[in-house]
Amino acid sequence: MEATVNELSDAYQEFVAAAAAVLEARGQSGGEKTAATDAALEAFKQRWELFRVACDHAEELVESIRQRIGSECLVDEATGASSSSSASSALAAPGIKPISAVRLEQMSKAVRWLVIELQHGAGGASAAGPGGGGSGAAAVVAGAGGQHGHGGVDVRFPEDGA
Repeated sequence: MEATVNELSDAYQEFVAAAAAVLEARGQSGGEKTAATDAALEAFKQRWELFRVACDHAEELVESIRQRIGSECLVDEATGASSSSSASSALAAPGIKPISAVRLEQMSKAVRWLVIELQHGAGGASAAGPGGGGSGAAAVVAGAGGQHGHGGVDVRFPEDGA
């Protein structure tokens, strides 16, 4: 993270210096277009692009950290490991017991697979046209590739049937 901050800071300083060089070249030329002003403008454009790239890198880092924090908070909340807000989580969901992180990951994968299967099924159902569709997605929900038992219980997770 420190490298990204340094990259952004250095790119900004170079950008500001290039802007100052443009102003200085323009002032020395009396507002006329000269080789010096053109060179200063070209350097300014290059520094601007480098600054934009550094900003993009910083934005990617911030987004990555934000997603990681969000994932950690979700796991903490689901597993009951959230110590700072244990009272508030108990009030928010009084009847829901915490689950293990492994179980949460299993359920997450199951949901992802169902979404993928529904998307494929929805594509087939929509191909049937209006008024004739829906059966493809319903079959996927009912069967989900043959992985579900009766009553919507996923046989891959025996504790769901308990």
